[in-house]
Amino acid sequence: MPWYSEFMDSTVSMLFYGSMLMLTLCCIVAIIIERYRYKKMSVFDLKNKHVVITGGSSGIGKCLAVEAIQRGANVTIIARDEQKLNNTKRDIIQHCIYSTQRVFTASLDLSTNNYEEIEKAMHSIEQEGGPIFMLFNCAGMAICGKLEDISPSDIRKLHDLNCLGSIMTTRAVIEGMKSRGEGHIIFVSSQSGLIGIYGLTAYSASKFALRGFAEALQMEVQTYGIKITIAYPPDTDTPGFAVENQGKPKETKLICQAAGLFQPEVVAGQMFRDALAGMFASTVGADGFMVLTLTTGMSPCRTVLQLMSELFLMSAFRVVAVCYLFTFKKIIENCMVAKNKSKKPQ
Repeated sequence: MPWYSEFMDSTVSMLFYGSMLMLTLCCIVAIIIERYRYKKMSVFDLKNKHVVITGGSSGIGKCLAVEAIQRGANVTIIARDEQKLNNTKRDIIQHCIYSTQRVFTASLDLSTNNYEEIEKAMHSIEQEGGPIFMLFNCAGMAICGKLEDISPSDIRKLHDLNCLGSIMTTRAVIEGMKSRGEGHIIFVSSQSGLIGIYGLTAYSASKFALRGFAEALQMEVQTYGIKITIAYPPDTDTPGFAVENQGKPKETKLICQAAGLFQPEVVAGQMFRDALAGMFASTVGADGFMVLTLTTGMSPCRTVLQLMSELFLMSAFRVVAVCYLFTFKKIIENCMVAKNKSKKPQ
């Protein structure tokens, strides 16, 4: 009977979509539970371990140094400005939990990519503070603008610091970590290292490159007991972000508002917990989680739960992403219309 067939079809459809909804909700709940479990796992003592942080004099880098010192580690912060380093060192020391903890500083310009100088500095750091257990490659900068508005020298500067600077410091320590059979290297990329954004062409390219390097390096070192983590922080309220905002196109500001602005303590705390929990990728906030899920590709999978959540959430997130892209497109079009109107003679 026709009514019976229609009833059965609608019932099957409702059961199917209901089951998919339940699976999705279960995945989300399981993810929350897993994140809480990782948070509990990652609170352990780093006493007598040596944590080195590039870009450690301010912003996320400084907060990472505080996280490390509060876990009992000895810390070395690297940056260019010696005065800032000394001021930051005094702040970090106040968070020590053991009387034996030490904080070291090293003045080094990673944007020059002088490998001999970087290698010498990293070896001196190990001689002073002991073998490096964790290396946070946090040094970086952003220069915003449309491609034709960014000078070739600034494009080179971005890649020299954001990408090559991290590669060179990693190369200087990797053999020592392999010989000891332990170590953890963390790369600080950006959400713009997962999705290209208007006005961030050169910056995104330098941050996208870190992902490829991190994935390849992970394959090379996993059998030596070395862990790799790459973090994709959102816009963070740091001195560097304030400078970045001064030259940021209106379109970029409007697009980036969607993800919000996070405090460096929150970003550093999540990054540190994810690293200690053995996560390959680290994000902060719902948007970061969504974009990472959509772009996971051939990245290492930490748990079966992670794999299942990616499988079940990817389709739904793709729909959300397309809506975001449509919104971004409208923002760019509206800004162009406004610019054209302002150019017309009154």
